[in-house]
Amino acid sequence: MNLIRPILDHPLWVLLITFTVLSAAVSLGAALRRIEFKRNPQSTADATIVQNATLTLMALMISFTFSMAINRYDQRKLYEEAEANAIGTQYLRADLLPTVDATATKLHLKKYLQYRIAEYQAINLAEIQKLDTNLEIQQGVLWATILPVVKTQQTPINALVAAGMNDVINSASYTQAAWLNRIPSPAWALLFIIAIFASIAVGLSANSFKANRTLFLSIPLVVSVSFFLIADIDGPRHGVIKVIPVNLISLDLQLNKP
Repeated sequence: MNLIRPILDHPLWVLLITFTVLSAAVSLGAALRRIEFKRNPQSTADATIVQNATLTLMALMISFTFSMAINRYDQRKLYEEAEANAIGTQYLRADLLPTVDATATKLHLKKYLQYRIAEYQAINLAEIQKLDTNLEIQQGVLWATILPVVKTQQTPINALVAAGMNDVINSASYTQAAWLNRIPSPAWALLFIIAIFASIAVGLSANSFKANRTLFLSIPLVVSVSFFLIADIDGPRHGVIKVIPVNLISLDLQLNKP
């Protein structure tokens, strides 16, 4: 099932492949219909029943899968907002530290914020891997900046600063987990198989496929566009619909305001 993940990461591929395969399935169904009609001219009614059942099942599967994609997209947006809040709150709490440590913490938080914005906008795999490495290093720097003060002065205020820094680091992990939470490949495979059978059923119910070619190819087109939209929403990096880090960008502008 992991073999289809690279395709799902590129919604345009999903659109083209789905339309091609489903169009071929409709043509196959029409060919089978012509063969069956010669043997049994009364088979149209049975084919219509099969068509209605498979199309209904496919519509339900598409709606459920679309709902799954929307929920995951909303989750990624919520975590982006939570991450911006965590960084902004910790930036303010840094003033509770001694002046030297507060200044260093704020500078490192600004740099960390830049890494997080770049992580949301990165597409190239090599760039993402480099950002992940730099992000891990920067998290260690952030923790190391406040650790001496927290260890030597174990006060409620310093405990609050430590908890805030922990929230900053954890929020990135929550975001990463939300990005990895995709629609399972088996669900995609099942949806695709049902769509193929539904397309074949559409071809089977065609009395004259040549005369209604445009009409019958509208089913593969509509289904392909639906799959494209679901894959686009489900994918965190590629495609048209992505989580734009508006809260992180707004926070960056606010922190760097002259």
